[in-house]
Amino acid sequence: MSFAPNFDDLRNARVLVTGASSGIGAAVALGFASCGAQVGVHYNENQAGAEAVVQKIAKTSGSGVVLQVDLADPSNHKRLADEAVQALGGLDILINNAGTIFSRKPIWEFDDNFYCQLFDLNVRSVMGLTKAVLPALEKSNMGNIITTTSVAVRTGGAQGTSIYAATKGALNSMTIGLAKELGPRGIRVNAVGPSLILTPLHDGRTDAATLEKIRVQVPLGRLGEADDCVGAYLFLASPGLAGYVSGITIEITGGRV
Repeated sequence: MSFAPNFDDLRNARVLVTGASSGIGAAVALGFASCGAQVGVHYNENQAGAEAVVQKIAKTSGSGVVLQVDLADPSNHKRLADEAVQALGGLDILINNAGTIFSRKPIWEFDDNFYCQLFDLNVRSVMGLTKAVLPALEKSNMGNIITTTSVAVRTGGAQGTSIYAATKGALNSMTIGLAKELGPRGIRVNAVGPSLILTPLHDGRTDAATLEKIRVQVPLGRLGEADDCVGAYLFLASPGLAGYVSGITIEITGGRV
């Protein structure tokens, strides 16, 4: 394969981005569309946000379609895979981005229901959807899986997010393991691990004092924004730029970690 110094090899790629109605997922969906990709924009509750993303995609060289399921329900994993493959005419790239902290709970407030909520969405849905799209990715000549994890894997998370950090730790391990399992099938598997990024995930959950405490720890002097993450996903997806890259996590931290 000859070296490709840009993202032209993503033109017409068929991409499913989960949790794409806002934040990092929305920015990544728009990033792929700007390269000419066909993008499935998944959401659970934020229909208006997902439709707004597709409207923005319509102004790019790509195309987009809205797809809705609740990924916390395992019965929906195959449904989303099937709908994405049908809508896009196949699938080349899966971006496992859906996930949340739900709320900040220290260990003394932890209960089984909270544990199940976090692991069902943040971990089980990633494994379930990945399994469901494998037949389509195996038919692709650029099968690729990129999962959004977190720098919380290395820091343990901020106050009240230790269990969230544990879910992301599972994804890091899963990324390495799946790279070994799926490499022989022609599928690359990588992850992107952002630090604190200013997205709706923090609305009502992270106060201004906490944000400032983290900001002063960042050598670049500011908190990250969703657009700061997009390049890492495009790089990992590009066969020309990262065709021999698999099993790694690119951290987006501004130098904080």
